Amino acid sequence: MKITVAHSPDSDDAFMHYGLASGKVSPDGFEFDQVLADIETLNKAAFQGKYEVSAVSFHAYAYLTDKYLLLPHGSSMGDDYGPIVVARTDGPSSTKGIKVAVPGELTTSFMALRIYDPDVDYVVMPFDKIQDAVKNGEVAAGLLIHEGQLTYQDEGLKKIVDLGEWWNERTGGLPLPLGGNVIRRDLGPEVIKKVSRLLHDSIAYALDHRQEALDYALQFGRGLDRAKADRFVGMYVNELTLEYGDRGRKAVRRLFDEAWDKRLIPHKIDVEFSA
Repeated sequence: MKITVAHSPDSDDAFMHYGLASGKVSPDGFEFDQVLADIETLNKAAFQGKYEVSAVSFHAYAYLTDKYLLLPHGSSMGDDYGPIVVARTDGPSSTKGIKVAVPGELTTSFMALRIYDPDVDYVVMPFDKIQDAVKNGEVAAGLLIHEGQLTYQDEGLKKIVDLGEWWNERTGGLPLPLGGNVIRRDLGPEVIKKVSRLLHDSIAYALDHRQEALDYALQFGRGLDRAKADRFVGMYVNELTLEYGDRGRKAVRRLFDEAWDKRLIPHKIDVEFSA
């Protein structure tokens, strides 16, 4: 049976899927294909149920509960760090009264920004164009995801707010859930359980063979040197990725509850994980 696993072309996602992509984890009778696309593209594809397994933003998942289950592993969480709103050093020091470039309306970073500042004025822009747009004065501020969280200071930009730090303080120490892996419900319980185990084993293999998996992930680092790539991977592929645990699951429920309270999602979410 062919299973397409869709994920973003980022070093952390590549690291996570290294075990299966390299053949170091046996596919156990399945044929796994990988599709790489930016997270906003993956979010939109999931609305059509295009891929059997996909990385999605938690924000998007609020619209996908009829088609997909959350896998109990594969999350990306910012544990006292996360998406960062930045400006030029001579720019604003808050999000009030300015326009902020955001990487997509379905991203969790945008949802978190709207919990932080419900009245924020924004413009949508490809995530990899935002830093330059801020530097060039095209926008007053930008919401950075992915590697931009580690490189903005090198580009001469300053932090207005780190949404992961803000969330940690707001929630008494919970991580900020950003993205998760989902699996299509129509595969049925038996296939879901088997595929879930293999994806878990792929993450575990990468964590147990870090340098080998990092060599592979560096292909997707978009200019990060090895030290920064290693740091970035460590931020978003860790024990919370291997298993949400009580803390991770509590964080997901808290995020959806806050989003519903502010009517940023279409209905209240009863968070459901696959086996």
